[in-house]
Amino acid sequence: MKRIVYLMVLLLVMGVTMPCLANADKEYRIDVLQVADIEPFQDSYNGFMEGLAENGIIEGKNLTINKHIIDADPEAGLWKKIGILLRIKKAASKIAGSRPDLVLTIGTPATKYSKDKIIKAGIPLVFTAVAIPEAAGCESLTHAGPGFTGTTLYFDPLKVLKISKMALPNMKTLGVIHSDDDNAIAFANEAKEKAGALGITVITKEVDKSDSIKPAAMEMIEQGVDAFGIPIDTYYGLRDYEPVRELIETRDDPAIRNVPVISFVYRGIPGAILYAGADFRVLGKLSGGQASKILKEGVKPEDLPVLQQKEFGILIDLESAKLYGVKLPLEILQIAKPIE
Repeated sequence: MKRIVYLMVLLLVMGVTMPCLANADKEYRIDVLQVADIEPFQDSYNGFMEGLAENGIIEGKNLTINKHIIDADPEAGLWKKIGILLRIKKAASKIAGSRPDLVLTIGTPATKYSKDKIIKAGIPLVFTAVAIPEAAGCESLTHAGPGFTGTTLYFDPLKVLKISKMALPNMKTLGVIHSDDDNAIAFANEAKEKAGALGITVITKEVDKSDSIKPAAMEMIEQGVDAFGIPIDTYYGLRDYEPVRELIETRDDPAIRNVPVISFVYRGIPGAILYAGADFRVLGKLSGGQASKILKEGVKPEDLPVLQQKEFGILIDLESAKLYGVKLPLEILQIAKPIE
């Protein structure tokens, strides 16, 4: 009898520990899909790898990464856009056929146009650097749907508008120039709806991705905008934020009223006085944590909520603020980081 009990206990212990040992020895393969090789996406990827490493999944040790980067042209016309879409779908089919353990998609287009093929193949998908989850095919801001989950750059525009109002207490009109980017349109529309609560009117202008920003900026200056706001938008990102620099150049024109720039993207491109938004690296790290739970604990992606950064980051450019004649209040100086 004692022998039987001993064997049962031994089997029970083995049943508990063997999966753990198997998991410890397991090697993982993750495919990464993104459209455009831009610095924010690299930050997202670096954060993702950091999140994996903190959970014992390390490239070169027990992890193999296959990256698929689809080039994007900031001046792409309709046919080039269709070509990018087809290349995303082709890459998704290739990934689904190779059956990795998990797929990371970076950005809205890569997520939106690849997820169905990958999920249908039974491969868990985690996304990051998506500003509006619903625009990428999620059921809501906090729940993705069967087979996938991820992290979102979304933040309530009202929160960053409050910070902007603290920096520029006399701001009555904010100009937002954007392209047909889904994320930018969603932000612009929500900002227009909510800004009235702060006594701010948001004026928006849509431009083609191939357009210079200056004509739209001059039109808004003539309308009397008190500041420009930069949304998350591939119009800016694919051009390495050159349109922001063009906006800032208007400051040096004596015939033009100085209009300060506020960026709703957490990127320290010198020239704006204030940068407030989600940190791509932080969100990538959160996605790495989600992926680790899926790979090591067998958690279903749909059981993991879509995550947001709890508190958005704030950067300030003191030199730029000085050039615009803006004295930032102590409340901002205490919580913001100066750009390097």
